[in-house]
Amino acid sequence: MSADTVTIKLDDVKTLAKAALLNAGCDNANADAITQVVWMAERDGCSSHGLFRIPGYCKSLNSGKVNGAARPMLDRAAPSVLWVDGDGGYAPIAHKTMLEDFAELVRAQGVALAAITNTFHFAALWPEVEMLSSRGLVAMACTSYKPTVAPHGGRKPLYGTNPFAFSWPRPDGDPVTFDQASATMARGDIQIHQRDGKKVGDGVGVDSDGNPTNDPEKILEGAQLAFGGHKGSSIAMMVELLAGPLLGENLSLEAAETDLNDGGPARGGEFILAFDPAKTRQKTESGGNAERLFAAMLEQEGVRLPGQGRVTRRAEVAEKGVVVPRSLMEQIEI
Repeated sequence: MSADTVTIKLDDVKTLAKAALLNAGCDNANADAITQVVWMAERDGCSSHGLFRIPGYCKSLNSGKVNGAARPMLDRAAPSVLWVDGDGGYAPIAHKTMLEDFAELVRAQGVALAAITNTFHFAALWPEVEMLSSRGLVAMACTSYKPTVAPHGGRKPLYGTNPFAFSWPRPDGDPVTFDQASATMARGDIQIHQRDGKKVGDGVGVDSDGNPTNDPEKILEGAQLAFGGHKGSSIAMMVELLAGPLLGENLSLEAAETDLNDGGPARGGEFILAFDPAKTRQKTESGGNAERLFAAMLEQEGVRLPGQGRVTRRAEVAEKGVVVPRSLMEQIEI
């Protein structure tokens, strides 16, 4: 451990995060919900969505932009659609409020959509899809942000980093899950590179003049790039439409127009679609064996299942603790 970092126990992550959130204006229910996803991120070694996010959460609470006492409201908009009004709060309390009702709806209908609106999403997406796959459901989710990513061929931010997550349940063991930005690199990871004085790889972004650069600060001032050129750009557009107009919520560019720009997220929507395999699969003697696919993947040297890295890091984090920059600790501690 260097002089610029401190190591804390994993359980202390919850203590630190919750104290900061309560001090910034969260009530107990909202603080607990946010703290849980922050803890999950640190547990899985995803520091860009862990304690790193707490100052941003707190800034938006202190500014009054986000409702720290949100009580999300649920409504059945259609037989297979659950409408969730987040009451101007952070997304974790909306997820906690809707989870059981939505899982029950998916089991009843076979497939269902959760249309989450009037909320602020500042966490990873995998917690909510894994909460559903842990109940035997297949789930996918996406959300937009503020303009950070240029469309393919362009050089000015238009799309958010627009992540997309997917989780598949398994009869034994952890679900197979991926959660990835449609940008080449998640914005939080670029910000951590900036903080730590590290360069990023080629193809991550351009400066304010549209020139390719490996300097994270210049990329944050300029624009990020989608992964895979036009393919990632198309996925970013799809996320904009699913998490925005489909739900009657903001596009990334509209979110920026109304945002206080206080260091936290902008208001927007989240699209969650889930399936019950018990209702969608055919009752045949053969076929449809996901475990055969996973086994075939793992037969190839160097291949691991998506999300497995997070799972394997858990034991190390539990044993060695969480390494936190001292400067971040000073921001969080009250």
